[in-house]
Amino acid sequence: MPGPAAAPPVVTRFAPSPTGYLHIGGARTALFNWLYARGRGGKFLLRIEDTDRERSTPEATAAILQGLRWLGLDWDGEAVSQFARKDRHAEVAHEMLARGAAYRCYATPAEIEAFREAARAEGRSTLFRSPWRDADPATWPEGPYAIRMKAPREGETLVEDAVQGMVRFRNDQLDDMICLRSDGTPTYMLAVVVDDHDMGVTHVIRGDDHLNNAARQQMVYDAMGWPVPVWAHIPLIHGPDGKKLSKRHGAVGLHEYAALGYPPAALRNYLCRLGWSHGDDEFFTDAQARDWFDLPQIGRAPARLDFKKLENLSGQHIAAMADAALLHEIEAFLAATAQPPLTDVQRDGLSRALPCLKDRAKTLPELLEKAYFALTQGPLEPDAKARAAVDVVSRGILDELTPPLRNARWSRDALESVLADVAASRGVGFGKIAPPLRAALSGRAVSPGVIDMMLVIGREETIARLSDARSWAG
Repeated sequence: MPGPAAAPPVVTRFAPSPTGYLHIGGARTALFNWLYARGRGGKFLLRIEDTDRERSTPEATAAILQGLRWLGLDWDGEAVSQFARKDRHAEVAHEMLARGAAYRCYATPAEIEAFREAARAEGRSTLFRSPWRDADPATWPEGPYAIRMKAPREGETLVEDAVQGMVRFRNDQLDDMICLRSDGTPTYMLAVVVDDHDMGVTHVIRGDDHLNNAARQQMVYDAMGWPVPVWAHIPLIHGPDGKKLSKRHGAVGLHEYAALGYPPAALRNYLCRLGWSHGDDEFFTDAQARDWFDLPQIGRAPARLDFKKLENLSGQHIAAMADAALLHEIEAFLAATAQPPLTDVQRDGLSRALPCLKDRAKTLPELLEKAYFALTQGPLEPDAKARAAVDVVSRGILDELTPPLRNARWSRDALESVLADVAASRGVGFGKIAPPLRAALSGRAVSPGVIDMMLVIGREETIARLSDARSWAG
C-alpha cells in the first residue's frame, strides 16, 4: 500500500508595503519567515505590496531590498509586484461572483456613509449591510459596481493559528468585504490571498495586527476551494516601556541600526530572540538558528526592545568574528555611511590590531574609535584626557622608557621586562607608568593594552610617539 502523501515543501513570504523605510518589526518578520523556510529546505519569497499607488514609491522599494540584503536575508526568485498582478486579482473576484460566493454591490460611498451616520445616531453597529446582497438581478442598475464577499452572517469563523492557538470570530461582526472596487481595482484583502495561493505559500508568518484580516481572508480561500495556509501571527515589538515602538524609543528603521554599526549577524541574532526562544540560549549562529527555529516557541506577549542586550550580543559577535570577516564588515560599514575608505596602510594596521581590539567593542564605530592608534600615523591629535595624562612627571617616565625601547627585542616578554624595570627604578607599580604611555601611544585615555599597541605599531612608531607626546602642552 502507498504510504501517506508527503507534505508540500515549505514556502514562506515577506510582503512589505513600499511606503517608507523597513521598520525593525518588519525586519524581524522577514527573518522569522527566512529562518522557517531555510531551516526546512523550503523557499522564502519576496512580494512588494504596492497596490497603494499614491503612497508606494520606487525609493521605498529600493530601500527595502537594500535593507534585506544588508541583513543577509536572501530570497528565492525575483521580487513580485502585487500591482502588476491586478488583472489576476480581478479574475478571481469575478470567479467568486460566478460561484455565488460574492455579489454585485451598487451602493455608493455617499450611501454607505449615510448608513453609518444613521447607525451612529441610533446607537447601532456601523457594520455596513448592503441591500444588494440578495437583490434580484432584474433590479440591477446600469453602471459600475463593486464585488463584495458574501460572508456568513451566523455562527463563527475559526482561525487555527500556530502562535495564537484557536481564535474565534463571530460572523455577525464581520462585514461583506469589498474584493473588487467599482473602478475595477482589487483591494488589498483579496490581492494578498490570490498572491499567496498563486505563489504556493504554505505558511503565512506575519504580525498579529493582521490577525483580524485572517478571518476575512480565510473566507476567500474557502470560496475558491483553495487550501488554507498555516497561520502564524507574531506579537509586535514594543519599546522598553511596554508601549508600541516609535521614534521616541530610538532607532526604529533597519537603516538606523546599520548606521549605528551593529553587525548584521548580531542584529539577526537579537531579532531572533525578540519573541522567540530556545531554552536559555542568547548567543547563537545562523546555522543554529535555522536548526532551532520553530513556530511553537514564539511567545504570545509583545517583545520589548532592549538596547543593552543588543549591544551585548553585538560585542559577542564582533569578538567571535574571524579577523578577515570583521575587516570586511568594517569596510562595508564605512562605505554604507559615506565615510572615507581605508588606505592600504590603514588596512594593514587595522588588520594587525584587530586581535587586541575585537573583544573590547560593542559596535563598529566603537571599534574604529579604539583603533585610532592603528589607523593614524603620528603625530597624533590627543584628546583632552590623553593630553592631561602626560604631565611633567609623565614626561620623565617617557624619557626614561625611550633608550631601553630602542634596544629591546620587540616581543611581548621583552617589552614587559622593559616596563617592569622602569617602574622598579622609580619605585612605583606598573599602574603609574601605564596611563602616560597609553596616552602617548594612542592619543586616547582609553585604549587597548600598551604592549598590544607597541607590537602593532612597531618600534620606530612607538619611539616617535613617545617623543611627540613629550612636546604636548600640559
